[in-house]
Amino acid sequence: MTMAGGAEGRSTNMACDECVRRSWLVARLAGHLERRRAERTAIRGVLALRDEELIAALGGGRRAVIAAEWDQITPADVLARWSLSGSRALCRCDPRYPAALNDLPDPPAVLHLLGDPGRADELLAGQDGQRGCVAVVGARRSSVEAVEVARDIGRGCAAAGLAVVSGMALGIDSAAHTGALDASGATIAVLACGPDRVYPPSRGRLHAEIAARGLVLSELPPGTTPYRWAFPARNRIIAALAGLTVVVEAAARSGSLITAEIALELGRGVGAVPGPVASWRSSGTNALLRDGAHVIRNARDVLDDLCGAGGARQASDQLELELSGLEPRLRETLIAVDRGADSLAAHASTPEAVAGALEALAELELLGLVTRLPGGRYAVTRRLSSAADDRCEVLTNLTHPGDRASR
Repeated sequence: MTMAGGAEGRSTNMACDECVRRSWLVARLAGHLERRRAERTAIRGVLALRDEELIAALGGGRRAVIAAEWDQITPADVLARWSLSGSRALCRCDPRYPAALNDLPDPPAVLHLLGDPGRADELLAGQDGQRGCVAVVGARRSSVEAVEVARDIGRGCAAAGLAVVSGMALGIDSAAHTGALDASGATIAVLACGPDRVYPPSRGRLHAEIAARGLVLSELPPGTTPYRWAFPARNRIIAALAGLTVVVEAAARSGSLITAEIALELGRGVGAVPGPVASWRSSGTNALLRDGAHVIRNARDVLDDLCGAGGARQASDQLELELSGLEPRLRETLIAVDRGADSLAAHASTPEAVAGALEALAELELLGLVTRLPGGRYAVTRRLSSAADDRCEVLTNLTHPGDRASR
């Protein structure tokens, strides 16, 4: 097997010739796939075709021309062009390629990655399709309440060390990513265009933050525009990476239901957030629950599903144990924030108490134990023990079962 790229490519682009050619071909035929867009399930069958079969199936009157182009490409030159975007190509022959994607009948030949190489390798190495990652997906035209739930789940799951994967779409997807970033945790955006393309365009800042602090990936090479067929196609990657797919809000024909369907086919878990029975926005999620999906209300339910009953309680117990050496006034403020009282008004009712809380929060922030969020809110943080990883994990909403009921 010939590997394209130089010896230094191990940390940047190091993909075998065969996989580079395949990725080039999928991008070359993307417009043909769009014009001959089939039913959503058929797209995956097309992507499972071998290269020659793919050209024959989609090339039409241009088959001979496309076949000649494909035959004449130089993989090293293709990699060099891809590298201009700052992205990295990781092929399925590389040991760092996430094993979870090999459960698919049509795994992407190449993942095009945008993000710090070391961080990207760390994130992908932890995804085995079992416990390392949770997918949070849902409607683009989502309700305000559902957006808050998605953000809360993203933040709580990232705080507990799970990577939150989604598609960076409007609504639920963006809220889940934002929650994970609020927690200084791990998040992966899977795009239906090149990793360097911002789609939707209004999510430029979110795209930049995920690329800087998490990982943006796509099976389509840099520069590729979004195609409608690529959205259901990218959903299979989201479903395969995650041990549990959570649908927060979805109408009866929502694209996020495709992700749940694929997750079930792969033997992964599927959960859904209950919604009002009369709401069209919740008809898809309520149908999932009727058919046996796990009931998900918050991050604690996700942890219990992935880590076994009591997983969230163990995380909260561990936090209290590790912080037991703090002086009482700081510990009291910290626990109040951890239990959801993340605004001063929530745990300081008099001017004197407000002043004391401000002082305690300032000290905790200097110690690296809380982080300030937009709107005057705070979240508990804890430095990871590894000196090589200076991320903060925000441990919010991971409460004991009785805590939430008392709020």
